[in-house]
Amino acid sequence: MTEKKSRVNAFMRATGKFRWVFGPAQKSGVDHPMTEENKALLKQREAEASQWETVTRADGSTYIVPKKRS
Repeated sequence: MTEKKSRVNAFMRATGKFRWVFGPAQKSGVDHPMTEENKALLKQREAEASQWETVTRADGSTYIVPKKRS
């Protein structure tokens, strides 16, 4: 009796064959210096994030709300 393969198994088999042909995904190290563009983007994202605060419920779940202006 031949067992029917799942779609996940078929997908993993196909991506394994692609990796054999094209090689592993490209990775870069985290020890390289940030570019000026990335530094500016990080500063912008930090400014956007500073207007929110995280609230934790009694059950441990979290959500964000706008910070109260004083």
